[in-house]
Amino acid sequence: MFLEPVQYALGAVSGGLVGLTLGLFGGGGSILAVPLMVYLVGVPNAHLAIGTSAVSVAANAVTGLASHARNGTVKWRCAAIYSVAGVLGAFFGSSLGKAVDGSHLLLLFAALMLVVGALMFRRRADSGNPAAACTRDNAPKVMGFGGGTGLLSGFFGIGGGFLIVPGLVASTGMPMINAIGSSLVAVTAFGLTTAISYAMSGLVDWPLAFVFIAGGVVGGLGGSRIALLLQQRKGMLNVLFALMIMAVAGYMIWRNLQGL
Repeated sequence: MFLEPVQYALGAVSGGLVGLTLGLFGGGGSILAVPLMVYLVGVPNAHLAIGTSAVSVAANAVTGLASHARNGTVKWRCAAIYSVAGVLGAFFGSSLGKAVDGSHLLLLFAALMLVVGALMFRRRADSGNPAAACTRDNAPKVMGFGGGTGLLSGFFGIGGGFLIVPGLVASTGMPMINAIGSSLVAVTAFGLTTAISYAMSGLVDWPLAFVFIAGGVVGGLGGSRIALLLQQRKGMLNVLFALMIMAVAGYMIWRNLQGL
């Protein structure tokens, strides 16, 4: 499929927005990428938009992860445990989700996001424990949250970035900046799984994916730097994360209620 030059330019801008979101919040890329490709870029095929965005989000997550890793904000053991449990949970969740109407799934997911956003807003003054780590004592709790996140992500068919960050905070007590950096490991793993599946079915527009990724590299680096700056202001990152979740949830509810 060939798009107009202006559409590829809009793809680069969209990639920058997704990369900025991933670098800043550690999530939201997959939720934003598909609507941007469909409504802003103008990709006519929804499946093609999903496949192309999956490739782009996975690549942009790697960029954000590399930036956070250089800054030492990734807790690798926690990220690995959480990601493995999440992949297993997503497998079972996706099987359950196929039995539920798609519009109902989106409304339920949006409602869940509102709850998560409210909880994160309540914890805005909690700066977390920088020394938090995954040990034998809390590993079962981390795996439980990881599996639950993956289950919900697979069930709703939407990326779990918004759930991974609060899940890591709740299960380990780590600061928000560490949860954001560590969450990108799981976002990358989930995104690659989806991207490979769609690519094998020929549902990826590679030129669009390339410009989307290029824009995302710039946005991701900027988002990671902003996240580090905001971390110095107690609670600010938590507040922005909560507001971002609520804004996206409100948009999703509005879009779905229009179709009822």
